[in-house]
Amino acid sequence: MTSSPGSASTSSFPGDDAAATAPAPVELEDRIAAAVLDVPGVDSLHGGAFGEVATYLPGRKVHGVRTGPDGTEVHVTVVYGPPVRAVAEQVRRAVLAVGPGPVQVTVEDLVPDGPPDATS
Repeated sequence: MTSSPGSASTSSFPGDDAAATAPAPVELEDRIAAAVLDVPGVDSLHGGAFGEVATYLPGRKVHGVRTGPDGTEVHVTVVYGPPVRAVAEQVRRAVLAVGPGPVQVTVEDLVPDGPPDATS
């Protein structure tokens, strides 16, 4: 490709410049994961006992989130302290705000709040 003077384009193919600068698409599962992680009391998403709860996207996985024709499944690790059922309900509502229902929330684990104790 020949560039005109003052042009910054170095691409060999038409449209390459736009594709190189376009942001990666945000998938539904990414939006669900972000909404879940914003819920107070949620520590992290959890992939299940064997890592089986995930959505496979090109070149990566979103652990802890699975969507399908029957709704959305979310697996989380919750901070010990707040009522677990209340946190799960907040997760369900957060997912419904961005994704399809029904929503099944599974609390896989509890973790202590705050940094780990250095004396143990």
